[in-house]
Amino acid sequence: MAMLLLVGKAYAGGYDPLAVDPSFRAKYVDLSFHDAARNRDIPLRIYLPTNTTPEPVVLFSHGLGGSRAGSVFLGEQWAARGYVAVFVQHPGSDEVVWQDVPPLERMQALRQAASLENFLLRVQDIAAVLNQLEIWNADKTNLLAGRMDLKAVGMSGHSFGAVTTEAVSGETLPITGKQFTDARIKAAIAFSPSSPRDGNVDKAFGSVTIPWMLMTGTKDVAPIGDQDVEARLKVYPALHGAPKYEVVLFNAEHSVFTDRALPGDHEPRNPNHHRVILALSTAFWDAYLRGDTNALAWLNGAGPRSVMETQDQWQISSH
Repeated sequence: MAMLLLVGKAYAGGYDPLAVDPSFRAKYVDLSFHDAARNRDIPLRIYLPTNTTPEPVVLFSHGLGGSRAGSVFLGEQWAARGYVAVFVQHPGSDEVVWQDVPPLERMQALRQAASLENFLLRVQDIAAVLNQLEIWNADKTNLLAGRMDLKAVGMSGHSFGAVTTEAVSGETLPITGKQFTDARIKAAIAFSPSSPRDGNVDKAFGSVTIPWMLMTGTKDVAPIGDQDVEARLKVYPALHGAPKYEVVLFNAEHSVFTDRALPGDHEPRNPNHHRVILALSTAFWDAYLRGDTNALAWLNGAGPRSVMETQDQWQISSH
């Protein structure tokens, strides 16, 4: 798979979040492991950087009906920038639920998969994946041995994956008041974030203590999940006490965070949207997983606007 050379605008210290080695070719390995505690097999796709020294790890959780093979553009870019990008597949809410179902019955199958049971399985998957990565990292016979800096872990996801991300990155669940926060996660990006159905966003997100970045679009609506654009925009104001960032891409639909348009899309794809997504996510990881002060200066300064279009919305509170 070829990795495109995307060039942004360099700022502090010559920092450019879109710059990658033009000779880099993204490589990945597909692995699975068995979570004995739940008798559950979890597939992974792991994009690897060129170097084999310990590097920060970024997890990605797919949306409803997706798989570890989705959002390739993210995995390739993050690996090109030196991250070990771990794309998790969640059985029960993945592509399997609709692939062999007659077309007229697929939407119902997906609705059934968007259940509380699958949500709970998803959040437990993330802890299980991190546990397994620790085992592989310490196993000198494993191809991943010593390649991961598991003290610098980022979490991300799209749609149902954003719900998953929020839950393991500091959200207090309104249904039980319970938290599934994993202290190993140091920063999080929610692509198409969701607010709780009971509307109590302050209770849900007020105790988040790590940096969050939220990405959505002015037409980011999905047929399942009961989240309109207004609901997605409620998350940012409810975050307190930690750096927070939000971009709203003009005319971007729910599929903007995937590799291609989805059935039912109405707007033509804007190529610059992926450029913005890659630049902001890379700068965010660099700033908060690597402690790169130039990345932080770019992110908190004029850098983001240098890649955005005029009608894209951007706000930050870096505390």
